Amino acid sequence: MKNDIRHRDDLMLLITRFYKKLLADESISYLFTDIAKINPDHHFPVLVDFWDSILFQSDTYRDNAMQHHIILHRKSPLHKHHFETWLRYFAETVDELFEGEKAFLAKERATSIATVMLIKINQAS
Repeated sequence: MKNDIRHRDDLMLLITRFYKKLLADESISYLFTDIAKINPDHHFPVLVDFWDSILFQSDTYRDNAMQHHIILHRKSPLHKHHFETWLRYFAETVDELFEGEKAFLAKERATSIATVMLIKINQAS
């Protein structure tokens, strides 16, 4: 039996493995490498803060994720297939590493967040 997501170290493991998959997929990796030009050393802790806030109500993330994605969309359009790919890799990675209430919640929240982002991005266009 796998453990549930319990703390920030688990979130960092999730984000690291998840991004390894995203960055290996040419259909989506360019958004991170060429357009957003993320620096994993900076970006991953921010993502851990985000998911820590989502799953554990930690108040560690105080930025506006939606605004960052609208800006990214203006540089290079984000399409439904990008969100579907992102969600597929996210759920796959969660399932490979964890099981339990927080793991289920992470996948559920990811779906909700991606759905709302896609709607808002299309409205902002």
